[in-house]
Amino acid sequence: MTAVARVIGGRYRLAEKIGHGGMGQVWGGHDERLERPVAVKLLRTDHLVTPDPSSATTTTERRRHGDELRRRFLRECRITAALDHPGLVTVFDAGEDEGELYLVMQRVPGVSLADLIAEDAPFPIERAVAVAAQLCAALAAVHAVPVVHRDLKPSNVMVRHDGRTVLLDLGIATALDTDATRLTLTGVPIGSPSYMAPEQALSATTDPRSDLYALGCLLHEMLAGEEPFRAPTALGVLRRHVDEPPVPLRELRPDVPLPLERLVLDLLAKQPADRPADAQQVYARLLPLLPSAEPAAQPRYAVLPDPTRPYRFPHQPQPGPADAVASTPVRPSVPTPPPPPTPPVVPTPVPSGPDLATECARLSDLVDAGRHTEVLGLAAQLLRRAEAELGDGAPLVRTIRTIYARTLLQERHYGQALPEYRRLAATAEGGPYGPQALDHRYRAAICLDQLGQGPEAMAEYQALLAAAAHDTDPERAYDLRERIGLRLAAAGDTENAWQWLLQLLFERERRDGPHHLAVRRLRQTLDTLQPHRTTR
Repeated sequence: MTAVARVIGGRYRLAEKIGHGGMGQVWGGHDERLERPVAVKLLRTDHLVTPDPSSATTTTERRRHGDELRRRFLRECRITAALDHPGLVTVFDAGEDEGELYLVMQRVPGVSLADLIAEDAPFPIERAVAVAAQLCAALAAVHAVPVVHRDLKPSNVMVRHDGRTVLLDLGIATALDTDATRLTLTGVPIGSPSYMAPEQALSATTDPRSDLYALGCLLHEMLAGEEPFRAPTALGVLRRHVDEPPVPLRELRPDVPLPLERLVLDLLAKQPADRPADAQQVYARLLPLLPSAEPAAQPRYAVLPDPTRPYRFPHQPQPGPADAVASTPVRPSVPTPPPPPTPPVVPTPVPSGPDLATECARLSDLVDAGRHTEVLGLAAQLLRRAEAELGDGAPLVRTIRTIYARTLLQERHYGQALPEYRRLAATAEGGPYGPQALDHRYRAAICLDQLGQGPEAMAEYQALLAAAAHDTDPERAYDLRERIGLRLAAAGDTENAWQWLLQLLFERERRDGPHHLAVRRLRQTLDTLQPHRTTR
């Protein structure tokens, strides 16, 4: 039997290896009894702590030791399975198969925080704070057991497509209770150097504040786009964790609020006693920085998940099946109404003092600093002024309008961004198939999609794909094909959506490899569509 065809515990069929480490492998699989996807962690018993070889000289003693390892493993699995929190992965089963211990867990759909950071860092302030706040809630549940995770890092965090953040891999956590056991590697401290607290690096000792240190590393990375300490070797990274103070975030990114910079520095304190006492304290300091709930209906999901959604749209139902990746593609009986339009940005009176060039330079500085609200206000007033002074077709007017439209799109003001992009496309240099016009039409189509105008968005996606030969952005054709497949699924044409996206997956995997973010996203979409196909 090949590895791919292997069935664990008589019911969990392994499909693909999705991770591995020093303690074993993690496989994606299928529970054939309950017909659901699962993740299966396999651990070899010879990778766990063994006694002094001289003390296990007989077959009976070795068998006794193996039995003790199994009991320890199952006891730690029970600790993990007892944790019940939406921010933690659910444990389904545990046991032994062909000499390997296995742990069966929920397979969480979404995108890993590592991939999100690679794709989109540095994050907007609210997004980074939302990830950290959700992790605080999960860590509070873990530490209450009491358990220390010991390996909090981006690849152990999944962000679901509804924005919920889930902490993975509690399998190497250490139980602090004296009755609990400890599974570890012989002589190797558990954890990742880039996120390892100094006390963990020096003596392999941990407590809940070691996880808070790792959380500080994550916050720094999300906000700055890189880890707080970097070096060519793992040992060099660990030495910097132990010996060097972190660079304050505002030196790297001036728009970071002072309280947030202070929190990250406190989390990265070298001595555990100098860090916040617990995850609840960290959450309390993050709370004023979290986004407020919005009165509008929740919009459809974007390609990349947004961790601020649980705070902006608390307890709202998921959008209809037109949502891209995470929603179930079921044919709706009543179309989902588009969200109400966002109130327009009211420009402030045009200043009489500074000239247009000076104000445009100030606008550029605001864009670089990520101060989007101020960008919208100033761009709106400068647009009126530049149109009056220079005329609608002037290059400076088009530049200001592009800044205005892109910021509206970033802030999800799709109803306001759409007419701006249409106007830009109509006046772009190079005609309707020039690179500028194609870019503006592409963004206008995204606005249509987000506003619930599915047929119009689909027609524009198809027109843009037909014009792909004129496009200077080779990645856009792939994105358009993915969006067309998702639109087919949203319209209830599941089988055609499946075939369309499957062909795209094959092409992208050949070009970009199996671990590319887009390839993994396509595979997750196909997994979601599979149960709803009419042709198997």
